[in-house]
Amino acid sequence: MHQSKVRLELLQAFSEAEGDYVSGQKMSDILGCSRTAVWKHIEDLRSEGYELEAVRKLGYKIIKVPDKISSNEIQLGLKTNKLGRNIHYEEVVGSTQKIAHTLASSGAEEGTIVVADQQTEGRGRLSRVWFSPKAKGIWMSTILKPEIPLNKTPQLTLLAAVAIVQAIEEVTDLSPDIKWPNDILLNGKKVVGILTELQAEADRVHSVIIGTGLNINHKLTDFPEELHSIATSLFLESGKEFDRAKLIQAILLKMENLYGQYINHGFKPIKLLWESYAISLNKDITARTLQGSLKGKAIGIDDEGVLLLQTEQGKIEKIYSADIEINS
Repeated sequence: MHQSKVRLELLQAFSEAEGDYVSGQKMSDILGCSRTAVWKHIEDLRSEGYELEAVRKLGYKIIKVPDKISSNEIQLGLKTNKLGRNIHYEEVVGSTQKIAHTLASSGAEEGTIVVADQQTEGRGRLSRVWFSPKAKGIWMSTILKPEIPLNKTPQLTLLAAVAIVQAIEEVTDLSPDIKWPNDILLNGKKVVGILTELQAEADRVHSVIIGTGLNINHKLTDFPEELHSIATSLFLESGKEFDRAKLIQAILLKMENLYGQYINHGFKPIKLLWESYAISLNKDITARTLQGSLKGKAIGIDDEGVLLLQTEQGKIEKIYSADIEINS
């Protein structure tokens, strides 16, 4: 069996044991190798930073996993059926989106994720730079292949936002807000950005690639000074550090569940969830579009995920793409 396959089988066995011991005999059965070979694989895990406890007659259990987000750590405890079952990990990349585009066009299966420890050319909407330092956050792209019309693809950005907010709530006890279309905020500062891109023909979507940048364990000094007033991290908001792999697992599971609902029941259930987290609803906002600025009240999103703005004259304007500022 190939080394990486062995590692995956081994981590899967620990995963299924849910914190219990896995006997040496069981491991040797699963891996189809001798007890001595099992011991060698356990030592390999130790050398990678895993802490394992060995108890005679009971076997081995994992006490602590290293703070890494390579495929081993993400697979250990992953509960999805499809999302994240195929992982492309690199320590340093220009942008996970670029790699995901290449993989998607060469036939990568749905649910494939690209994850990096650091990005040197991370970007947000409108080609803005997204600051992605080493080992502090989650820089990830997820490939979906929905059979939906082109005009419905913006709904997946909103779906991703709901999944990420739900995962953050579950793992951290913090309560983030969503700012249309793709920012997630804590106490008014940006903690997550989402960038959704398409591979499509005029009448058919091939792939939707959802790029996610999450600021997790950044201290204030990890941000450039110009971001201090507008960006934050889970650590800065809670005073706690978080296991990045666990957060990825939670996001993938929430996203898979919502995506299943979406494919089966359409956008309606997602829309209701999204609106429950939206910070800009029923507030006076300024929407800055490429055509100019509009002021009015954000009254909701329509069934396509388009923002509805009611002007002072009572007219309803549809906002397809804009920067939103909430007026104080």
